[in-house]
Amino acid sequence: MTTRTLYLLCSAAPPVFEIAGVVEEAQRRGWDVCLGLTPAAADWLEDGLPGLAALTGHPVRTRYKRPGGPDVWPAADAVLVAPATTNTINRWALGITDTWLVGFVAEAIGKGIPMAVMPCVNSAYAQHPQLPLSLETLRTAGVRVLYGPGGFEPNQPGEKRPYPWSAALDTVDGFAPAGEA
Repeated sequence: MTTRTLYLLCSAAPPVFEIAGVVEEAQRRGWDVCLGLTPAAADWLEDGLPGLAALTGHPVRTRYKRPGGPDVWPAADAVLVAPATTNTINRWALGITDTWLVGFVAEAIGKGIPMAVMPCVNSAYAQHPQLPLSLETLRTAGVRVLYGPGGFEPNQPGEKRPYPWSAALDTVDGFAPAGEA
């Protein structure tokens, strides 16, 4: 089996604390995992970043590289943005690319890289009128949105529930390998 490269890109939401186990599960499924974090997620995981880099075998990305700097990751075969906060989703859909993570996924739409996003928003955030518009913008752009039955369903503010990581990994597992679309 040929190893494919998964870019696992995470926002600062509570499921990000489970990311080491998610990386290990993706690796068991045959993925070479590259981990990218929003600045806030990187802050939350600061003490564990060296261990996550060792686990993936790649540096954890949190910011843009300098112009002319080397690419430190292999090319992506698929991208999973999860957990994705309201902030990340709205900035991505609106093209506000002030962070590396959002800039990468905005550009990846134009490059045709298969992508999925699974939100992690509570029911109060889910009521904001921009969120459904942003999710529809991403769907229209070809991003697989895992929101609602079979994906992430909003919880009440403060409610803790298991995050459906398996559904997210199953989705990217189903993306056709390059050249087989």
